[in-house]
Amino acid sequence: MLDEKDDGSFVPGRFLRASDLVDGLGEENNPEWKTIAIDEASGELTAPNGSIGYRWGQKGKWNLKQTAKGSDVNLQLSMVEKHDDVVDVAFPYFGGIEHDHFKHVEIKDVLKHKLGTRKVQLADGSEGRVVTVYDLMVANYGISRGLGEDDGATSYDEVKPYTPAWQEKITGVPAEKVIRIAREFADNADKTKGRSMVIVGAGMNHWYHMDMNYRGLINMLIMCGCIGQSGGGWAHYVGQEKLRPQTGWQPLAFGLDWQRPPRHMNSTSFFYAHSGQWRYEKLGVDEILSPLADKSKFGGSLIDYNVRAERMGWLPSAPQLNRNPLGIAAEAEQAGMEVADYVAQSMKDGSLAFASEDPEAPQNHPRNMFIWRSNLLGSSGKGHEYMLKYLLGTKSGLQGKDLGHEGGAKPKEVKWHDEAPEGKLDLLVTLDFRMSTTCLYSDIVLPTATWYEKNDLNTSDMHPFIHADRRHRSGLGSAQ
Repeated sequence: MLDEKDDGSFVPGRFLRASDLVDGLGEENNPEWKTIAIDEASGELTAPNGSIGYRWGQKGKWNLKQTAKGSDVNLQLSMVEKHDDVVDVAFPYFGGIEHDHFKHVEIKDVLKHKLGTRKVQLADGSEGRVVTVYDLMVANYGISRGLGEDDGATSYDEVKPYTPAWQEKITGVPAEKVIRIAREFADNADKTKGRSMVIVGAGMNHWYHMDMNYRGLINMLIMCGCIGQSGGGWAHYVGQEKLRPQTGWQPLAFGLDWQRPPRHMNSTSFFYAHSGQWRYEKLGVDEILSPLADKSKFGGSLIDYNVRAERMGWLPSAPQLNRNPLGIAAEAEQAGMEVADYVAQSMKDGSLAFASEDPEAPQNHPRNMFIWRSNLLGSSGKGHEYMLKYLLGTKSGLQGKDLGHEGGAKPKEVKWHDEAPEGKLDLLVTLDFRMSTTCLYSDIVLPTATWYEKNDLNTSDMHPFIHADRRHRSGLGSAQ
């Protein structure tokens, strides 16, 4: 769906869902979770299988086949040829920001692309305007679709976002080499039915804008038809996982006997909060805010957005609340209330809060940490000195001053303590086959076998290969 701006242009909004349409488009099961497409043959709106709304309550409907209501459909990819209107859709441009250490290409910070749209009648009686995801993606690539003069490029030679000529100004890589490699990759995928592969190591994974770099590669593989093809697709070599613990360690670690699926907290947010790094945050929200955003809604510090995301249920967190959930359940039972109702009431009256709103409070500290084959306090963790100071309470090389001493903008959602507690952890246990930096800082080190001391299967979370490890020698001592 498109949202209209004051100047008459539009910006991409959210997905159109069955619940937005009259009578939920006939979808009674989870209509708010079913996204909408257009049947190219009939021109009718339809809710094809595969969206998350089909995951629960409708057995056998969780697939990505082009079917809807039991019939085959051919979904419309673009509205370039079939549309009601052509409108200007605005996109932010960040490549023109001047910086002392990075090259830029100065172009206006809002780009407008002419896209074909369709008007739809909504359930509340209003009229909405929609565009296909594919057309938005192509516009994001800076390509003009021939629907009128706009800010899109019509040639690789134009210095417009995000052409080969444009990237040469920033990276120094000649445009003709980018074009040649791209064509060779796509030509090979075409001739081999998708057997073009991208293998990514830790270099890009551990650097700025890694998520956007990954998405760029994945989009290329999708457009070349490489996903799901033997010998093609995506191979991400960052952290190898063992298959055996999937049925042993994982159910214990994530409480799968209590709840499935588990909601894991991302480690970046966890260590950002509990190692005190948010107290030193100098990056202002305004520095990374889209020029299309309402600046009045985006004040405070970066950790505020973690808190808001947790509060709205988007971001799993640990600990989640400032009291033990087992105790909360007991209190609800004693009050004769459902746990959900009791939690909602306690949140409203202030007797219960999210732990992230006060990560320095003793009841919200992580106390025990088990590290399994990760050198967290060596090369793996980002912010080594903060972890030493605030998690372990030991000597650190931290030299910067926090926001309290610097007079910087403090968070609005998080309680500020002038003196932050040091040494939050009571116990640090590490399992490793070498005496890493993390082992040296640990209270307890548990031995384990190396790759060559056991028979095992080794894989990772995002590549198509499984490596068979053969035992060549016995482990030392207890590592057997």
